[in-house]
Amino acid sequence: MAYRCFDVDITEKIAHVRLSRPDELNTMTPDFWRELPEIVTGISDEASARVVVLSSTGKHFSAGMDLSVFMGGELGGADAEPGRRHARLRSNAKVLQWSFTALEKARVPVIAAVQGGVIGGAVDLVTACDLRYASAEAFFCVQEINIGMTADVGTLQRVGKLTSEGFAREMAYTGRRYPAQRLQEVGLVQQVYPDQEALLAGVLETAKEIASKSPLAIWGTKVAMNYARDHSVDDSLDQIATWQAGMFQPADMMEAFTAKSEKRPAVFPELLPEPRGL
Repeated sequence: MAYRCFDVDITEKIAHVRLSRPDELNTMTPDFWRELPEIVTGISDEASARVVVLSSTGKHFSAGMDLSVFMGGELGGADAEPGRRHARLRSNAKVLQWSFTALEKARVPVIAAVQGGVIGGAVDLVTACDLRYASAEAFFCVQEINIGMTADVGTLQRVGKLTSEGFAREMAYTGRRYPAQRLQEVGLVQQVYPDQEALLAGVLETAKEIASKSPLAIWGTKVAMNYARDHSVDDSLDQIATWQAGMFQPADMMEAFTAKSEKRPAVFPELLPEPRGL
């Protein structure tokens, strides 16, 4: 399927999803907000890949929200009476939030490989991914505070759980540009590569390693870690005990042991596609 804002390639169980509007700095147009959750949710539901790698093209990963979203009526309700206008704005914010929350909800890990600027909404995007890698010239900027608004699509809710609260607040209050090396120091970025070519090679190698594992075990790990991030240790231990009661798969363990003893790659069954209705 052809998309306006993305190129999608699935090879060896890895889905490579690329932002594909480099001349426009990969800004987030209305099409972007519709296409991204459609792509990632489709891959997850259809079990067509075991890992998603999200990368970009051109000078910057993304310059954030395209002005057309603000100016073209996408936020809507300007002519409505205040109560309805406010309700419409809230609903639109929830729709935009889901575009990135869909990455968290996917049954497979999503890895961001970023170069150049990760600006405004792009920070919201990459903080919803499971892992983040960057090229040496990359920088992050919570641009919303610099244009007189509060970031509202996930950055403020996620950065503090990926780094220290103090760093998250500094980043959000100042709107500074933080270089990749600093972001690695605070844990927001897992590794910094010298250039984009090395970045993509390294990230695809990591994706390949993840894709070699049991898809069911990876899914369970992602669910458990997301749950633990938002709940107490006791609640999280209860969650994983309940998960294992229904999802534990001894056959995958046996295949892992057998493959190791036979010095060959393990062969695991794919996740079943999600049902689309009765």
